[in-house]
Amino acid sequence: MINLDLLYEKKQIFGFFSNQLNYPEKLTFHPSVWEEFVPADAAGYEDLQTYWRAMQTYSLDDIQELYTYTFDFQKDATLFMTFVKFEDSKERGQMLARLKVLYEMFGLEMPDEELSDLLPLMCEFIYAAEWKGDPRAQQSFSMLLAVMEDGSYSLMKALEKYESPYFHLVRALRETCKSCIQREVPTND
Repeated sequence: MINLDLLYEKKQIFGFFSNQLNYPEKLTFHPSVWEEFVPADAAGYEDLQTYWRAMQTYSLDDIQELYTYTFDFQKDATLFMTFVKFEDSKERGQMLARLKVLYEMFGLEMPDEELSDLLPLMCEFIYAAEWKGDPRAQQSFSMLLAVMEDGSYSLMKALEKYESPYFHLVRALRETCKSCIQREVPTND
């Protein structure tokens, strides 16, 4: 079960994940981005540092080339979280529609040209959405994080195979999500 209070406390880091998983621009790797979004106690902090340091060794052109090669040309390294599981099946279409409805319920207008299972969009939604006190939040965010968990596992494995620095970023994202899961304690009745 997702602990919504913990997830809310970690909203800031999801802004970082969204920023880093979008197509890289000049300011993507500016030191102020790290300072603004990444607290020292972040889940997966070591992976975040490994990723950040590695990216600092590349030029922007090299990072853009790496990004395009990795996420646009490697079918198994897609940023679309339902693609690996469903590809273009009817079930995927249904899940995309459910995610779009979820975003709109919490005030995010979906761009028409964007698919709702795009990982940077999902991270941006967590970062920007206001869900405190909303009775729909538990079920909605549980579904959202389940989709992210499922898709990011395949993505992480592909990135590891390609020895991509993005592997560390995705592994830290997964650690962040896991840190928001509340284990249910069995009761002795």
